[in-house]
Amino acid sequence: MEKTYEYKSQNGSDLSITIGKVAEQTNGECLIRTGDTILLVTAVASDKPREGIDFFPLICDYQEKLYAVGKIPGGFIKREGKASDKAILISRQMDRPLRPLFPENFYNDVQVIATPFSVDEDNEPDCMTTIGASIALGISDIPFYGPVAAVSVGYVDGKFIVNPNKDEREISSLDLTVAGTADAINMVEAGANELSEDEMLEAMMVAHAEIKEICGFIQTIIDDIGKEKMEVAEVVETELQRKIKDKYTEDIKNSIRTTDKVQRENDINTIEEKCKEDFLEEFPESEDEIHKTVDSIMKKEVRRMISIDKIRPDGRKMDEIRPLSAEAGLLPRAHGSGLFQRGQTQVLSVLTLGSPGEEQVIDSMNREEITKRYIHQYNFPPFCVGDIRPLRGPGRREVGHGHLAERALIPVLPDTNDFPYTIRVVSEVLSSNGSSSQASICGSTLSLMDAGVPIKKPVAGIAMGLIKEENSISILTDIQGLEDHLGDMDFKVAGTKDGITALQMDMKISGINKEVLQEALADAHKARLEILDVITSAIDKPREDLSKYAPRIFSIDIDPEKVRDVIGSGGKTINKIIDATGVKIETEDDGHITVASNDGESGKKAIQMIKSIVTDPKAGDIYEGEVKRIMNFGAFVEIAIGKEGLLHISQIDTKRTEKVEDVLKIGDKVRVKVTEIDRQGRINLSRKALLIEEEKKQSKED
Repeated sequence: MEKTYEYKSQNGSDLSITIGKVAEQTNGECLIRTGDTILLVTAVASDKPREGIDFFPLICDYQEKLYAVGKIPGGFIKREGKASDKAILISRQMDRPLRPLFPENFYNDVQVIATPFSVDEDNEPDCMTTIGASIALGISDIPFYGPVAAVSVGYVDGKFIVNPNKDEREISSLDLTVAGTADAINMVEAGANELSEDEMLEAMMVAHAEIKEICGFIQTIIDDIGKEKMEVAEVVETELQRKIKDKYTEDIKNSIRTTDKVQRENDINTIEEKCKEDFLEEFPESEDEIHKTVDSIMKKEVRRMISIDKIRPDGRKMDEIRPLSAEAGLLPRAHGSGLFQRGQTQVLSVLTLGSPGEEQVIDSMNREEITKRYIHQYNFPPFCVGDIRPLRGPGRREVGHGHLAERALIPVLPDTNDFPYTIRVVSEVLSSNGSSSQASICGSTLSLMDAGVPIKKPVAGIAMGLIKEENSISILTDIQGLEDHLGDMDFKVAGTKDGITALQMDMKISGINKEVLQEALADAHKARLEILDVITSAIDKPREDLSKYAPRIFSIDIDPEKVRDVIGSGGKTINKIIDATGVKIETEDDGHITVASNDGESGKKAIQMIKSIVTDPKAGDIYEGEVKRIMNFGAFVEIAIGKEGLLHISQIDTKRTEKVEDVLKIGDKVRVKVTEIDRQGRINLSRKALLIEEEKKQSKED
């Protein structure tokens, strides 16, 4: 039976939810609408748990449909294909607040799909996917501890705006997305223009106030039509698990205090092998249970040690950062490079400069074409954690981490007019033991300054963690891999010495309150300043000169009407400039022309040639021209591409010239002066006038 529910928001972003109209074979579904943006969100679960796994198999997918904005996909196929980075980021944003709200021992496959049918520019679908997923799961028979909701927040003229429209987003100094339940926040994603910790905290609280209202609305829908939830089998301790705990708990406790990650993992593997030797004969085909039991004991002991004993596995204090090192300029041929290390996490960021025409063009659901002049990419090869696996294209994790680093650094990049380069930074994770995304931000800051990119300020990032056991909460600075894997929070904070530029928080528990957020932000600020000191000790400011291998870019603004003169018929004129100088030239309809060259001289020469084309000659101008044609009455000299003047035979020399060929031949370079431009625009030139001037100058010197 079809039912519709309406939510009236104080900020104007009302919701309309229709259930029972479409997708009847799903466990739960809804059509969610705001303005002209309409999404179908569905939730489907398998009947039985997947056997032999120790993780929750949740899949969240956001499918871009270009028909939703009246566009036909580009390329030859004319069909949506591989998910764009934007779609992957929205899928991750939907997954992260949902995942902590399922029962811990629930192993049924669950898939949530959000499909945009219609999208308007003022109402982005990002947060609607999470709200729709919460409704679809909440009314289904799938066990889910919701509801959960998400909202976006902007900051314009000193005011926080919930779910800003297109115009407000363009001028906002904050792009914040917050998700959570009625009781707590459990996901944050943000890019900001150096907002303070207090401002960022206030923005999150503004978001949570709206989230509470939406969660209340969702709960009324669940109470009205929600299905009875499927049962989840209780976890009962087996005899094998009890025996492993009794015999090996102390050994596991000792192993997790090992500082070195590789050694610690080897010790745990050794314990697991001993368990197999001891118990496989008595409990055949229980290898998987042995592995899960050892992992469970390790998790419990690490959490107890941190939360109760206040001892971290590597012996650090709660707010202590691992040893830091930074180095700039490692790679001689790269345009910029930076190596950053924090403990056993090591990232090499490599920068390449290109011309404006090398900007990334994105085929997206936006009506206007989107381009990116700053491209940050993150790679996580298997060797960085001692693994072996086939090399594939970037996964969701790589896309997400690259996007976070990109957001962190965009606020400090120079304006395009001051630095008209396309910038690509690739962060290669060489070794990872937690917080590699934040290390990539630090390494990229080094590479930007090493390349001579005039960034406004250095940026650093730090990952905070949290362990909550009963009423005891421990906040950890600079979490390593084990603390991330077994902890309850991964809270990444990046920024300059003056403010936050990017934020990302994921929770494995239902959420955290304002006080915990405030303390985590304060500790992150302290750590960020410490890391910035290490970065600036390696390189304290951008280098004054670009790498000799980097392209040199020059630009000129001309009358838009004369762009066609620079291009010429069939590109003839512009190709002559390129052939003569070896540069790359990019023209814009507004008259902005960019020249990229391998050396400064050829770039300057090309700019001069362009100037000569677009500048109308006037009497008195002097040119270095080329003889193109010889007639019996004189020679035609090309003073600029496409512009010729007549050098009359009487103006070739100071003495009488019988034949033009006696003095000039085709291809000769000759200095000439413009003496007249007649009513028909014909240009008259003189070489004789310049020779007379030289003779007068010489006689004065004598």
